[in-house]
Amino acid sequence: MNGGALAGLRILDLTSVVVGPTCTWRLAQYGAEVIKVEAPEGDLMRGLGGLSPTGQHSGTYLHLNRAKRNICLDLKKPGTPAVMERLVASADVVVANMRPRALERCGLDAATVRARHPDKIHCLITGYGTDGPYAGRPTYDSVVQGASGIAGLFLGRDGAPSYVPMVVCDHVVGEIAAGAILAAIVRRNAGGGGATIEIPMFETMAAFVLQEHLAQHSFDPPVGQEGDQRLLNPMNKPLRTADGWISVTINTDPQVRAFLKAVGREDLLSDPRFATVAARARNVKEWFEIRGAGLSGKSSAEWLEIFGAADIAAMPCHTLETLRQDSHLQEVGLISSEQHPTEGRVSAIRSTIRTDGTYAPLGEVAQPRGWESQRLLEELGFSSDEIEELLASGAAVPTPAK
Repeated sequence: MNGGALAGLRILDLTSVVVGPTCTWRLAQYGAEVIKVEAPEGDLMRGLGGLSPTGQHSGTYLHLNRAKRNICLDLKKPGTPAVMERLVASADVVVANMRPRALERCGLDAATVRARHPDKIHCLITGYGTDGPYAGRPTYDSVVQGASGIAGLFLGRDGAPSYVPMVVCDHVVGEIAAGAILAAIVRRNAGGGGATIEIPMFETMAAFVLQEHLAQHSFDPPVGQEGDQRLLNPMNKPLRTADGWISVTINTDPQVRAFLKAVGREDLLSDPRFATVAARARNVKEWFEIRGAGLSGKSSAEWLEIFGAADIAAMPCHTLETLRQDSHLQEVGLISSEQHPTEGRVSAIRSTIRTDGTYAPLGEVAQPRGWESQRLLEELGFSSDEIEELLASGAAVPTPAK
């Protein structure tokens, strides 16, 4: 549907909600043609992601499903296996985040697909994999945040577990799935054949947590407390100024010296507790208390100017209301406005990846459910009589009339 490194590659998208659509959205950004298959009731995220004029295009759905074609099929109807077989045959990659048993019932699991088409790349995103005691359990992002220890990180810091207020696990795993598919494409193009890929959310996010927070317990015997004490410190948060908040990070010894001078704490320049990275790690509590104090006397703009002159990493701490007004984001045009066929004017978020000086084209807006059902059936070689029968039986569903 658009130019790019994956132009000419077709992705059959059997995903819903966030994790799978994130994966296939990324592949669409790279130029692949993505065909999204939806059930008659539609992707849950059409409504779950928030309000919209028609109730069928939440903001989250819009942003994660643009540049995709859409066919609506009822996989329980007798006519759909023939449609799915042609879709699978026409695709290079099949991506799914349905439960494994549901895929098996539809003949869309990796073993069945690759028995018929050994050259296909089949990627299954699951909550807990297909073996082990948790296999097959249902899950959502917040459940994985709890199971993987992300929510529990807040327990030691704030006194109670808490969720990160965005579906961070879905986004991370979706992007990892896209990367795994790209690696499989490279292998196939080099003559390595198709691939069966499985990515479990729980293990993936547990690994993310442990890569940082196994920390001193990465050694036998441990050399200190479990967990990165800098990240777990209650003072590791945006800093209050006279009129708001800013985010500041200082890590290297020269940065620390520049910071102490900037905030008028030259008296600490010779303090051995804060002189080196290792010393600050041993005295992290005291260091973060000093770092977070003493900024209330100046405005955010004043501190940002001071820290900028000292080459210290500092930025405004935006809210959802102020982020869209950020001068940099406005200058580079991250967000634009466009017309949607059913929702009126909507916001569009372009790709943040620039290749050879050019951003990937936005592609078409996210389509209404069944928007291209009839056209795709025609492209797959079904006759007009066959298409009429599929539509009449409810096996294929066009876009509902307004």
